Amino acid sequence: MALDAICLQAILEELRPEVVGARIDKVQQPARDQVILVLRGSRRLLLCAGANAPRIQLTALSRENPAEPPMFCMLLRKHLAGARITDVVQPDLERIVRLELDTADEFGRPGRRTLVLEAMGRRSNLILLDEEGRIIDCLRRVDADMSAQRQVLPGLYYQPPAAVGRLPVTEETEAGFREKLAAANPERQLDAFLLDHYFGVSPLMARELAFRAAGETDSRLFTLGPEGLDRFWAVFSGFLEAVEEKHFTPICLRREGRPFEFACFPIAQYGAAAEAVPYESFSTLLDDFYEAREQEERARQRGADLIRTATTARDRLRRKLSQQERDYAETQNRDQLRQCGDLITANLYRMERGSSQLVCENFYDERGGEVTIPLDPLLTPQQNAAKYYKRYTKAKTAEHYLREQMEIARRDIAYLESVLEELHHAETEQDFLEIRNELRESGFLKKAGRKERQRAAGPRKFRTTSGFQVLVGRNNRQNDQLTLKDADYRDLWLHTQKIHGSHVILRTGGREVDDDTLVEAAKIAAYYSQARESGNVPVDYTQVKHVKKPAGARPGMVIYQTYQTINVTPDAGLVKMLREG
Repeated sequence: MALDAICLQAILEELRPEVVGARIDKVQQPARDQVILVLRGSRRLLLCAGANAPRIQLTALSRENPAEPPMFCMLLRKHLAGARITDVVQPDLERIVRLELDTADEFGRPGRRTLVLEAMGRRSNLILLDEEGRIIDCLRRVDADMSAQRQVLPGLYYQPPAAVGRLPVTEETEAGFREKLAAANPERQLDAFLLDHYFGVSPLMARELAFRAAGETDSRLFTLGPEGLDRFWAVFSGFLEAVEEKHFTPICLRREGRPFEFACFPIAQYGAAAEAVPYESFSTLLDDFYEAREQEERARQRGADLIRTATTARDRLRRKLSQQERDYAETQNRDQLRQCGDLITANLYRMERGSSQLVCENFYDERGGEVTIPLDPLLTPQQNAAKYYKRYTKAKTAEHYLREQMEIARRDIAYLESVLEELHHAETEQDFLEIRNELRESGFLKKAGRKERQRAAGPRKFRTTSGFQVLVGRNNRQNDQLTLKDADYRDLWLHTQKIHGSHVILRTGGREVDDDTLVEAAKIAAYYSQARESGNVPVDYTQVKHVKKPAGARPGMVIYQTYQTINVTPDAGLVKMLREG
């Protein structure tokens, strides 16, 4: 959901005591639309100007920074390193935050800077201003071609976005509210009425107020009656009072364990269809809410070219395999070609050159029926027979060749499916670099002109409740290393049954493994597979000594025959709790 102005107000009420007076030690830009101000005391203030997740919060999540900081990050470091935050301001019910900063230049002369976050959906931006309110630079420059009404460019004076023409919701009175109700179209829904006349309230909150007033989110004004109108005002005024008195509660709404909305007030409109989970702080709520989404977005951005390469290669192989299967099916009828050659040879005495067909008795047919054999009129009867024999021999040879090629194509398709699954779970730049090198070595990417420098990234590490270590491969090459070289022959190897996923090693040290530990390891294996969003996922497990790699197999491809199976449901919360580092 987009961050609404009242929820932003609630977040800032929580932030002010934490950040006002703090000094900025470092400035980082882990993603194009994210800036992190590392405050003294290791607190991390995140300002995100992404179209789908604009916000400001303290964050505990670690984000990998690029090897070379972007130019905007370098500019912010120049102006803000060592600066002290003097105030955090939100203009009345606007989705705008101004960080007022005391700075000093390289000669120690004091100055003022303002960092403006415009958390406004696709128009979100992060803008640095000087003492006079001029724009030093911004995350997204907006010129006259992009917007004739408002330009955001270095050197211009900063102008806030134009007013929307609706009344700030906190400025409404009972008389004004009733007057608007009387003039409104009675067919209008209650939530639409609120959104038509007020800004600062989100669609979620508008539906919630409608639900509290009428018991339904889609009730219309004409259904209220006099008592309903009084109840609507009572609910609306109660909401305004809660905002004025700053009675905010961080609430995350979850459906089947996955967050889909957040709010700063209790939400009742979903009933039993959603779970309302209260949090201690908005920063913790926002970390949890956006963590999975950010990971998917980073994977999409960083791995876009790899995903495109792997997907294109897979689809090409699928088309090739489909054609091979059609050709293979045709080879299964090759005996008919040999029979045609035999029949032509047996009837040479009665054939003449130039005939386009031969009608003769089919001695291969037990019933003795006649058969019509097409001929090439430009060839002699002997040449026509030889042509059928040649086609038969070619089909016989092609059958063996096509069988081999289809097996190779199926193997490569399965391999590329596993690479796409790895890309889905990739978390860091190093993960993508290793997958890129894996694709190069497998021949699906061109070799680099010079070898890219790598630092070995170890497998993901987990610790079960009972203290056993669990290791999860990050890519196919690491899967091979983990299973075939690093693991002890007594360790347990786990993998989703007939579903692409990571190799998982449960290190036993020769000890017996209890059922709860096995279930936790299986849930980790299911989570790092294509079945992450499924339930009752079959996971095979066996001792490492039973897992073998066929000669010439692609990275990550293994076989095993001795195994047992356990069915589990992936649990993101458990995986997060058990992860080390």
